[in-house]
Amino acid sequence: MIGRSVRGACLAMLLLASSAHAMAAPAAHPPLVVTTLQGKTFDLAARRGQWVIVNFWATWCSPCIAEMPAISKYVAAHKGVTAIGLAWDRSPRADVVAFAKKHAVDYPLALVDPDHPPAGFPVPAALPTTFLIAPDGAVAKHFLGPIDAKVLDAAIAAAAR
Repeated sequence: MIGRSVRGACLAMLLLASSAHAMAAPAAHPPLVVTTLQGKTFDLAARRGQWVIVNFWATWCSPCIAEMPAISKYVAAHKGVTAIGLAWDRSPRADVVAFAKKHAVDYPLALVDPDHPPAGFPVPAALPTTFLIAPDGAVAKHFLGPIDAKVLDAAIAAAAR
């Protein structure tokens, strides 16, 4: 019970804190090129033909941490689906790398600068924030809060119609 209260309070604080930033809509076909924590380039445009889960998270966000295994399992179980985790975090890079080693995540993670968000994506109003990108590169669904397999399945099915 306390866990839900804390998560709800964190989500509410993030929503209030980000209210100074207008929640713009993502670009129709948002560009995204980032360097992962492993030093590789992740280019969203190169993932055309696949569903891509673009997940904004932070090391201090317990709902974000809780959903990471669900995203990993989803990607592993669904051919044609990939993910990128964008750490919306002011922690030093070494801390984010240590976090990634401690929490087994089966998709690439990248650290993004909250002062310079990736072009084409709005500033997250809350964390976690997730965008489901369709195989044609268009944003199929925008989620505020944690996601799971059931939510992803429904969004993919609705977008595929």
